[in-house]
Amino acid sequence: MIGIQIIGLLFGLFMIYYTFLSLKRKEFKKGEFIVWIIMWTIFLVVTLFPNVLNPIISSLSVSRRLDLLIIVGFLFLIGIGFYTYRVSKKNRKKIENIVREIAIKREK
Repeated sequence: MIGIQIIGLLFGLFMIYYTFLSLKRKEFKKGEFIVWIIMWTIFLVVTLFPNVLNPIISSLSVSRRLDLLIIVGFLFLIGIGFYTYRVSKKNRKKIENIVREIAIKREK
């Protein structure tokens, strides 16, 4: 096991523990907890056994594992960015409605 794998292993285990703490503090629902545990487990498997990506790399005609991970990382970040934008837009509309209702009540 090389140094970066040890760092990845420690990071993955810490994040699983932190995810578990978030569930116990009721910051996550069970569904969110399961999704994150699956994500961290996949992270650990890829960190400890990088050769599991070889079939995916060959079928997608990507030259290196790092290229595949960078592509997946960018797709993930774009997806998270879009999701965050949608949530923020929804929250803004809710806040506008609440402020509007308060203003109408104060007018009366």
